[in-house]
Amino acid sequence: MDKREKARRSSAQRTRLRRRTKQNKSSMVCITVLLLAMAGIMSVQMASLYEKNQAYRGREQELQSQLEAEQARQEELEEYGEYITTKEYIEKVAKTKLGLVYPNEVIFKEKGEAP
Repeated sequence: MDKREKARRSSAQRTRLRRRTKQNKSSMVCITVLLLAMAGIMSVQMASLYEKNQAYRGREQELQSQLEAEQARQEELEEYGEYITTKEYIEKVAKTKLGLVYPNEVIFKEKGEAP
């Protein structure tokens, strides 16, 4: 009977070992599938983030060029502001728009062509 008991025990051990092996294989398959799914999701997210990053870089360059243009315009306006306070500008406006002249200044006008 000793042999029978040993055979039963070894058969039961083999059955338990098979069950564990099947459970381990199915667990490994589940874990592998989950990891692959997560890797796929992460790669899709990385691709979308890369596209957003490229769009933001393009927008940044566009805004940088606008900023430079506005700074140049600001400098021009500052120079113009300084120019309109000069005596030269005041004289030019007085002569062209108001028709004023200095007391000892003579103005020559061209005759228009006759029709």
